[in-house]
Amino acid sequence: MKKTKRAKLEAAGWRLGAAADFLGLTQEEAAFVETKLALSRSLRDRRMAQRLSQWDVARRLRSSQSRVAKMEAADPSVSVDLLLRGLFALGATPQDVAASLRKSGSVAA
Repeated sequence: MKKTKRAKLEAAGWRLGAAADFLGLTQEEAAFVETKLALSRSLRDRRMAQRLSQWDVARRLRSSQSRVAKMEAADPSVSVDLLLRGLFALGATPQDVAASLRKSGSVAA
């Protein structure tokens, strides 16, 4: 957010902060959410880089297109296990996964 916009909002009485503060998440909970978001983004980016459809990924995972859409949206019903399986099905290595987590700047628990 631009400093000028932030200053205007604060002057108008708005309080700004991170989603974790608003939701009252512990540091561990915030780290988990950030990790899941990073994995979801990585899955979508890897799928798009390979020019695959969600249906193509679903077929590799023996799942459905709607499930892949939920994976890419970091839906709460999607487990971290499934996100990792999806990344590995698209050729990611453990080093790639670690790099995506580092890149995201995930909160350290």
